[in-house]
Amino acid sequence: MHLTPIPAFSDNYIWALHDGQQALVVDPGESEGVTAWLHQNALRLDTILITHHHADHTGGVAALREATGARVIGPAYETMPEPLQRVSQGDEVEVLGLRLSVMEVPGHTAGHIAYYTPEMDGAPLLFCGDTLFSGGCGRLFEGTPAQMLDSLTRLAALPGDTRVCCTHEYTLSNLKFAQAVEPGNAKLLAYTERCKVQRAQNFPTLPSSIALEKHINPFLRTREPAVVRAALAHAPGSADDEVTVFATLREWKNVFK
Repeated sequence: MHLTPIPAFSDNYIWALHDGQQALVVDPGESEGVTAWLHQNALRLDTILITHHHADHTGGVAALREATGARVIGPAYETMPEPLQRVSQGDEVEVLGLRLSVMEVPGHTAGHIAYYTPEMDGAPLLFCGDTLFSGGCGRLFEGTPAQMLDSLTRLAALPGDTRVCCTHEYTLSNLKFAQAVEPGNAKLLAYTERCKVQRAQNFPTLPSSIALEKHINPFLRTREPAVVRAALAHAPGSADDEVTVFATLREWKNVFK
């Protein structure tokens, strides 16, 4: 199997998997780049997976379905481009010989889902949409801090070698904020330098891994003393329970320059 991020818009990735003949794509916000990629690689589009309803993740679905006849799979409880197979927590879908488990991960949107397989060419694989980013997490457009924290906690419990396929190239801006939270985190500093080199060469910083994110992502480190101290310093007088720490970090990130 071959895993490829197809660039879209200014900073989106449409993740694609193929076996040399058939392909699946995740969150195609536009169709043109996917169509060009399919033609370039002489592939037939078998399946489209959707994580949530935002237009930059669904805008290309109708055109691709009409052009290719691909089946579409998406979240059970969000407005989606019909027709599609709706899935929810605990469901499994089989695509190109892979068995993908569906995880409900609300927070960014109310019905956001992720797709996880424990084995794809030697390691687990996660398509997490806009829930988890490298060094960050999605904005809370519809969910609560408690919901998003629970979603991220469950993603963080996946095996450390899980490849994390996020859908935006936000890594450097996220790491800038992460350093404001944990300026003494040596692994974060080293990762930042590595990502700067990758972006300077126009290479993606993704996929990340669960193990890496647990070392460098403040939104997965809300129990770490340094992160708690930073949150309390940013919002003096706030509580130090984990949900409040997470909410403080998210609100801080919303206005961070």
